[in-house]
Amino acid sequence: MTYDIKSDSHLSFFDKINTWRKQYVTDRQFTLILSFLVGMLAAFAAFVLHGLIRQIEYLLTAGFDFQSFNWLYLVFPVVGIFLTSLFVRYVVKDNISHGITRILYAISRKQSRLRGHNCWSSVIASAITIGFGGSVGAEAPIVLTGSAIGSNLGQVFKLDGKTMMVLVGCGASAAIAGIFKAPIAGLVFTLEVLMVDLTMASLLPILIACVTATCFTYILVGSDSLFHFTLDSAWQVERIPATILLGIFCGLVSLYFIRLMTACEGVFAKLGQHPYWKLLLGGGVLSSLIFLFPALYGEGYSSINILINGKTEADWQTILNNSLFYGNGQLLMLYIGLVLAFKVVATSATNGGGGCGGTFAPSLFIGAFSGFFFSRLWNINHISIYLPEKNFSLLGMAGVMAGVMHAPLTGIFLIAEITGGYQMFIPLMIVSICAYLTIYIFEPHSIYGMRLAREGKLITHHTDKAVLTLMSLDSIIDRHFTSVSIDMPLGKLVNVISMSTSSVLPVLDDAGTLIGEVKLDNIRNVMFRTELYGHFTVAQLMTPPPSVLGANDPMEDVMHVFDKTDAALLPVTDTDSRLVGYINRTRMYAAYRQMVADMSAE
Repeated sequence: MTYDIKSDSHLSFFDKINTWRKQYVTDRQFTLILSFLVGMLAAFAAFVLHGLIRQIEYLLTAGFDFQSFNWLYLVFPVVGIFLTSLFVRYVVKDNISHGITRILYAISRKQSRLRGHNCWSSVIASAITIGFGGSVGAEAPIVLTGSAIGSNLGQVFKLDGKTMMVLVGCGASAAIAGIFKAPIAGLVFTLEVLMVDLTMASLLPILIACVTATCFTYILVGSDSLFHFTLDSAWQVERIPATILLGIFCGLVSLYFIRLMTACEGVFAKLGQHPYWKLLLGGGVLSSLIFLFPALYGEGYSSINILINGKTEADWQTILNNSLFYGNGQLLMLYIGLVLAFKVVATSATNGGGGCGGTFAPSLFIGAFSGFFFSRLWNINHISIYLPEKNFSLLGMAGVMAGVMHAPLTGIFLIAEITGGYQMFIPLMIVSICAYLTIYIFEPHSIYGMRLAREGKLITHHTDKAVLTLMSLDSIIDRHFTSVSIDMPLGKLVNVISMSTSSVLPVLDDAGTLIGEVKLDNIRNVMFRTELYGHFTVAQLMTPPPSVLGANDPMEDVMHVFDKTDAALLPVTDTDSRLVGYINRTRMYAAYRQMVADMSAE
C-alpha cells in the first residue's frame, strides 16, 4: 500500500514528508541525504559570513593611509561591539558566545538540540563584530551555524539522539571544510574537538558533508586558497632539534593563550549584568590595542599571509603598515612580540565587551607570529642551521592550534590542506605532537572543553565516561513519592505505608525540605504492635539518608556515591534542599547498560 501525501491534510508539511520517507527511505539513506543538505547550507553560510566581513572591512578601512596611524581605529571596534551587543540583546535575546563550547554542551546535555536562531544569528553578529575590527575568528560562529542546521533538520524530522549527534558533527565538519576548503581537516576536527566517535555509522555522512561543503565553496568563491604558500626551502633532517623546540614553544604559547583568556573572562564575569561597563572596558582595551597594532584588526589573515609569503625584509616589514611603527624596520621583532603577547587580550576584550567570535582564527594568528618570532630569534643568534621564517610561521600555526584545541591531527591536516604545504608534513607532525604533549602536562582539556570538564559535562572518547556524560540524571529521577511529616504518629505512619509501594518514605517539612527518611526495614519490629502506635512519632523513627544527591550532579559522581553507600535508593534535592525525587539503583544501571548497548551498536 502506497502513502498518499494529500490524504493527511491535518499534518504539517514536514510531518507529511517524514511519513512518506519512513515508507520509502531507510533511516541510514535519509541521514546521508541530510548530510549532503547540511554540507551545502554550511558552505553557503560560510560564504555569506566571509562576504559580509570583507564588505564591512572594505567600506571602513579602504581609504586608510598605510604610511601613518589612523585615529578611526579607536572608534570602529567600539561601534562594532556596541552594535553586536544590541543585536544579541534585542533581536536574538539569547547567549550566542563560545560557539563550539555550546555545541559540546548540546551534545552532552541537550541531546544535540540547538536552537533555531543559531542557524543565522551567529553569522550576523560575528560579521558585525569582525568587520568593525573585533579581534576574533569567524570559524566558531560558522561551526555553530552548521551544527545548528544539522540539529534543527534532525529535530524537524524527529530523528533519534544518535543520528542528531551525527548531523551536528556533519554541520561542524562541513563548516571547517567549507571555510578552508579542507575536507580532511573538517573530518578530524569533528573527531578530535567535538568527540564524535568515528564509526562506520558516522564516517560516511561526515565525509559527504565535508566534500559537499568543499565543492560548493569552490563553486561560490573559486579555487583560491585562504592562505597562499610556496615552499622555497625544503625541510632538512638537521632542523629536527629546532622543530622540536618550536613545538615546545608553541605548547607554552598555547598555555599562555588559554590561561590568559580564562583570566580575562573572569574579569568580565565580575562585571555581571552590566553591558555598558563591559562595553567600556572591552571596547576601550580593544580599540587601544588595534590603534597601536593594526595587525590585530579583524581575523588577521592578511598578516598571516605576509608572514608565510614574505621573502625579503621589505616584504615582512609591510606588517608594520598603518601603525606608529611604520618605517622603523629595526622594530619588527618588537612589534611581532607585542602583537603575539596582546592578541589574546584583544580577543578576550572583543568577546567580553559584547562581541561575537571564536578563538580558531586567533590561534592560527598567534601560531604564525610564534613561528616567525622563534625562527627569527634563532637566526639572529647566528646558530649554524638557518631556519626559513616563512616555513616556521606555517609550522607555528599548526603547533598553536594543536595546543589550544588539543587537536594535533586538525593542526596537521588543516595547515597542510589550506596552504598546499604537504611537503612540510613531517615537521608539521613533529611540531603538533610536541605542542600537544607540552600543554597536556599543564592543561588536560582544550580551550573549548575545559569549562564543561570542570562541571563534569564534557563528552569524551572513553566509552564509560561518554555514556555517563550523556546520561541525564533528570530522566531517571522518580518523582512519585509519598512523604510524611516529622510529628506524624506511628499509627498514621503505618496507614501511609500500607498505601505506598516504596520501602523508603521521605520526611519533609512544610517547605518540602528533606529532613530524613523512614525505612520500612528499620521499623518492622514496632509497626505491627498496635499498643505502640500512640507512643512513637516519625521524629523517633526516621534516620538520615546514606547520602543526598544534587539535581545538577554529574552522573559519574552519582555512580560513585551509589558504589560508596551501596544504597538501593538515594534522594535528589534541588539547590534549596527541597526533595525532587529518588534515584533507583537498579533503574539507573539498566539505563546505563542500554546506553552502552546503543553506543556499541552499528
